[in-house]
Amino acid sequence: MPTIFTKDGYRFFFYSNDHEPIHVHVRRGGSEAVLDVSSEIAVRASIGMKPKELRRAIELADEHRQLIIESWNEHLNR
Repeated sequence: MPTIFTKDGYRFFFYSNDHEPIHVHVRRGGSEAVLDVSSEIAVRASIGMKPKELRRAIELADEHRQLIIESWNEHLNR
């Protein structure tokens, strides 16, 4: 599970055998969300993440979208 970055208690990562479309998993405490990042940031799933936490996760994913995509391509499209 390569970690892409951490910020404000959020950990952004993907699984080594993940699948298209490009997306990122986000954990904060015991909660997790999956965000699609191919075009605009979209929530695919969220378990236990409060609305305010989810909004912050989306903001962070948007700020680091290029890093997420580059990391995905580097690790999964070898």
